[in-house]
Amino acid sequence: MKKRLSLFGTALMLLVPALAQAADAISGEVKRQPLNWSAIVMFFIFVLATLGITYWAARRTRSAKDFYAAGGGITGLQNGLAIAGDYMSAASFLGISAMVFEKGYDGLIYSMGFLVGWPIILFLIAERLRNLGKYTFADVASYRLSQTPVRSFAALGTLVVVAVYLIAQMVGAGKLIQLLFGMNYTSAVLLVGILMVMYVTFGGMLATTWVQIVKAVLLLAGATFMAFMVLQHAGFSFENLFKQATEVHSKHLAIMSPGGLVSNPIDAISLGMALMLGTAGLPHILMRFFTVADAREARKSVFYATGFIGYFYILTFIIGFGAIMLVLNQPGMMETVVKEGKPVTQLIGGNNMAAIHLAEAVGGNLFLGFISAVAFATILAVVAGLALSGASAVSHDLYASVFKKGQAKEADEIRVSKITTVVLGLVAIVLGIAFEKQNIAFMVGLAFSIAASANFPVLFLSMFWRGLTTRGAVIGGLVGLICAVSLIVVGPTVWVDVLKHKEALFPYKNPALFSMTLAFLTTWLFSVTDGSARAEQDKQGFAAQFVRAMTGIGASGASKH
Repeated sequence: MKKRLSLFGTALMLLVPALAQAADAISGEVKRQPLNWSAIVMFFIFVLATLGITYWAARRTRSAKDFYAAGGGITGLQNGLAIAGDYMSAASFLGISAMVFEKGYDGLIYSMGFLVGWPIILFLIAERLRNLGKYTFADVASYRLSQTPVRSFAALGTLVVVAVYLIAQMVGAGKLIQLLFGMNYTSAVLLVGILMVMYVTFGGMLATTWVQIVKAVLLLAGATFMAFMVLQHAGFSFENLFKQATEVHSKHLAIMSPGGLVSNPIDAISLGMALMLGTAGLPHILMRFFTVADAREARKSVFYATGFIGYFYILTFIIGFGAIMLVLNQPGMMETVVKEGKPVTQLIGGNNMAAIHLAEAVGGNLFLGFISAVAFATILAVVAGLALSGASAVSHDLYASVFKKGQAKEADEIRVSKITTVVLGLVAIVLGIAFEKQNIAFMVGLAFSIAASANFPVLFLSMFWRGLTTRGAVIGGLVGLICAVSLIVVGPTVWVDVLKHKEALFPYKNPALFSMTLAFLTTWLFSVTDGSARAEQDKQGFAAQFVRAMTGIGASGASKH
């Protein structure tokens, strides 16, 4: 086991810089721009408002249920907005619009992949998750299995996914503030870390939820206005929009053809699987289903979230093509940089700033300030959600359930969670500063691959397969986790782009097709060959688990039908 964890640690150390160079989003040094006072004022208004929410939430957070699950008092609509806020990260707002800006039609592959995961959660997971768990997905995975090994693995899987997400978000926030607010990069990352720690430490899930709701409403409103203005410029005709975009883009009609982003069929299938099934393995998303009163509200949460997220992804598609039409080749928005010894013309700040520049083009400096503040709020809110899920993995899954065998006092558990949040904040700040010089891209498809390979198989099989055993779950989950990280390291993203080898050992950028399949097969194999007394006990507990999952009998806030 020590050797395996050592290999895993080595692979993870190589993975982190890989994420930093996964694509050309915010490239190299970011030139500091003149101070945008409207952005700075709106940014401070948002910070003050959210700190007010945190103070309000802190006065209402007294128990572990309050801290981890907002007391279970969030409505389906509120939770749907909060889930949408968690999901509509910088990867969605800045990243997907940048993909459409650069690749055209093919940028939709991420929009569709991210969205299609939600019906799976709605019909297969949300209700059962709410009926079986308390605070984390490990509650569900370990419901009838041995607590210590399953929770230990689940906490490890959670922390790896959180780390991958957190590094990208922190560096992205630093780059964004450096570009738009003229603030020193180190100060920007430090500010994000401090605010993240304050939200989670004092307000817990209640503060995090309402920060997400505020941010989701602002982001949807801002994106709606941008899309409306783009369509107005195009005479409310998609035909005109696409025609004008193809006329000014260097690839012309090629941007309306598929295959520009992912041309290899196996890579495309693997990416699709990661985006569709990885959603159901993201710990900070799964935590949200425990904040509602019962399973019916959990279903409503997913229904509302799917609507908000689907609408938002339609807007990002319009925003991407609008940026081609109104921003590309415009004076004051383009700069010439040297890449690999050759001069290249690009957007100031890189392609990930396409939506930001479009905001200035359609709404002037004031709207640019609004969108800049919202973009920062987007990163800040997601970081808070990630920190809370990471802290809960340590305090609830490891400290309370593994080390204290379920006998920990609530006050001690919350104290450990708050200490973990501070440590996570410090780690995030250090890593954010350490990777300042890297080309950070919000390619969260890699994090989705890890979630789909490590967390999803164990969660899915624990709810739907009687034959799952503790040995199968732990070994299968670890194999999926190690395999996903290792294949990313030896794939083109790291082996060629980062380590500068001529040819990758693994030819595909997206490993989920292989790592997730291997995780399922390994879980099945080590379960069916498990003849231990523990295995028989695991199987006998399935009937009771299935009844509770379907009916909610015995769950806090049982399902109301």
